[in-house]
Amino acid sequence: MADDRDDDDELRWRVLGRTTVHDYRIFRSTAVRAAHPRTGAERDFTVLDTPDWVNVVALTPADEVVLIRQYRHGADRVHVEIPGGMVDPGEEHGAAARRELAEETGYTAPVWRHVGTVEPNPAIHGNRLFTWLALDATPTEACSMDPGEVITTFTVPLDEATRMLRDGRIDHALVVAAFAHLALAAGELRRPAGPK
Repeated sequence: MADDRDDDDELRWRVLGRTTVHDYRIFRSTAVRAAHPRTGAERDFTVLDTPDWVNVVALTPADEVVLIRQYRHGADRVHVEIPGGMVDPGEEHGAAARRELAEETGYTAPVWRHVGTVEPNPAIHGNRLFTWLALDATPTEACSMDPGEVITTFTVPLDEATRMLRDGRIDHALVVAAFAHLALAAGELRRPAGPK
């Protein structure tokens, strides 16, 4: 069955009003009042207005992945992730990816490729996450992290990163999405071998 976008207008809610509730610096909460033209229902929704994000799958000349470890308050534990962060106002997402890799890890790379974009959670966010692949990354400068960032950097072979994704050592959804973009850029989506 094909994706039929002809009926998208029948699904779209009509926005009656938007009010900023609170500004939290890294996002704003917005109350949205909307009506559905087909059902006539009126409801309140909450939207988190968030800047676009970037993340970077950085591979060294030996095909090791540059990873970071940092504590995440929401999950109350340390996570293994890839470098990434917010796109600054007026900044192009490729420039943000280069900046975040250097700031968080001290690595830079001569070859860059945009490998995918996702909407992190369209139910409540309107932003996008851009995944960049950095090839032949090497440590060339000192890290310059934000005051609230405490990060350690390490590398693992690409096949070890694959095992970490499979066994859950890497479980941050946006990091998993980045590796999915890398896999799709390198191959295809197909049924796995084994029992059905």
